[in-house]
Formats: sequence, C-alpha cells, structure tokens
Amino acid sequence: MKVKYNNKFQQSLEDLFKHIGYTVRYEKGNFKSGYCILKNNSVVVINKYFTQEGKINCLIDILRQIPFDQCNLNEADQKLYEGLMSLPSKSNNSAAGKE
Repeated sequence: MKVKYNNKFQQSLEDLFKHIGYTVRYEKGNFKSGYCILKNNSVVVINKYFTQEGKINCLIDILRQIPFDQCNLNEADQKLYEGLMSLPSKSNNSAAGKE
C-alpha cells in the first residue's frame, strides 16, 4: 500500500479512528513525539502545526500502538488497516515538520 499525503487519505484515517472509538484532535502542544494518546478518554491529540505528511505519519504510528478489536471494522476499514500495517514502521519525527 502506498500512503497518499492528501486530505482524503487523512480523512480516511480519522474515520478509522472514529470507528475504533477514538477521537482525533489537532491542538498546539509541547509533545516530544508530536502526539499524545489519552487512552482513558480514547482521545488522540496531534500537534496542529505539523505538515499534512507529519499528521498522517503520526496517525499511522498511533494506530500501530493502540489495541482494538479488528472484528468490528467494516470491510473498507479492515482493508485500510491491513494495508497500513504492512508498511514498514516510520518514525514520525522525521516527517513531522512545521507548516
């Protein structure tokens, strides 16, 4: 699978998070990794000053870290998730630049 760094792909990732019960928020903050996961509240906070590429890479990195039941995903989300998990892991810090 090839990652597309555009609004539609970012929205697909955000929808996937919504389907697994997480809220994605873009806020300013001093996150060392560029994001923060509030597991008790099922909220993901990403640095709003990141480029779109940085935001998408953060979403993918976070998706690798949070546990959820894949059985509840619809077919399109399952295909997206499997495609993303087949990608080599990337450090979000290298792609997360400021706009």
